[in-house]
Amino acid sequence: MAFNHRKTITFRLAQTARAARGRSGSHLARIGLHPGQDSVLKTLSEQDGLSMSQLAQSLAVQPPTVTKMVSRLAAQGYVERKASKGDGRQAHVYLTQQGRDAIVDIDKGWKRLEKEALAGLDDKDVKRLRKLLRQIERNLSAIPEDGEDDAIDEPEAEPDTESKADAAALAPENAETAA
Repeated sequence: MAFNHRKTITFRLAQTARAARGRSGSHLARIGLHPGQDSVLKTLSEQDGLSMSQLAQSLAVQPPTVTKMVSRLAAQGYVERKASKGDGRQAHVYLTQQGRDAIVDIDKGWKRLEKEALAGLDDKDVKRLRKLLRQIERNLSAIPEDGEDDAIDEPEAEPDTESKADAAALAPENAETAA
């Protein structure tokens, strides 16, 4: 039997991330922002006046990505670039008053997203999930040694309704005849 990637935790994480980004995007659209712009503004609210390279490093994105995002945010009036006093070739990015005002709305959106995402989970499950996700992030951020990523075991099938639903979704023609 072929490897069923849909039963992996990493597939679920990718699907969850996609759903969270979509929902976040709809919240951000209400305040005139696009996904990712909130992260730039939040980072600057924590440490205003970062250089473009510092901002890229803080956001874990490539410098051209930051350049594009900062250009759009500047055109919208949320940030401004100023030449460095020590090195005129280097620009630092600062929040404008409009950018500082947007932080309140961004925080409301993040709180709303968190509430929607965690609906139906109790505090103990939320705490455990947060811990597990941090561990997965550390695992995936680590650089694998040679040969470590070659052996991937297929996850064991779980006897639950989700597995049955996944199987039915993957083979709809078989689901009709089995019913």
